[in-house]
Amino acid sequence: MADRDAHPLDDPVGASLRGRHAHLARRLGDAVAYRQDVATFCSVPADPDERVWADLARLLGPGELADLFSLPATPPPDWEPVFSVEGRRLIWPGGPPPAGSGEVAELGVDSVPEMLDLVARTRPGPFWPRTREMGVYLGVFDGGKLVAMAGERLRPPGWTEISAVCTAPEARGRGHAARLVGALVSRVLARGDRPFLHVAEANTGAIALYERLGFRTRGPVTFRGFRTP
Repeated sequence: MADRDAHPLDDPVGASLRGRHAHLARRLGDAVAYRQDVATFCSVPADPDERVWADLARLLGPGELADLFSLPATPPPDWEPVFSVEGRRLIWPGGPPPAGSGEVAELGVDSVPEMLDLVARTRPGPFWPRTREMGVYLGVFDGGKLVAMAGERLRPPGWTEISAVCTAPEARGRGHAARLVGALVSRVLARGDRPFLHVAEANTGAIALYERLGFRTRGPVTFRGFRTP
């Protein structure tokens, strides 16, 4: 049921799970989702029928969050709406990465407790114990403490999403976010992918930062979540 002519960014979750993130996926029929400790994102084809929705409900289990990310498909009426957030998708238009300065460190499994603590304090978006397995995560340390990080999340063919950009309140205003995003853009371009990212429309500060670094808006998106029956 997949549309072979669709652009990878039309369904970045499904394109990732059926491709480079297949090892992090769970499937039932045409429904696919990340493993629970990696991400809450799931995907169905663009024109799901009742069988597909039933497969997704069984895959996730009763009363679980079905984070449909930016898919336009609407579940049956007995799926409880949980959230709907207006946002936008930005892409790297081409050219060299932004110039950066300062050291960043690659974060491994030993950094997960600090990463989870930083996320809890800054709330950049969904992040779970195994989210770092989706790609490379970089951080900035101050006095041996993790104060900022950013990493790679969705990876549809030819693209890599930059996500989880966050800085501890006491370390803001020092350019950490710009440095981390610039370093990730360099890594993504070096392996032949194009960077992209998502941001809530209300987060005007983040939008201004990303545009200043060189990202350009591809279009609006609506992020939606539902509770399975």
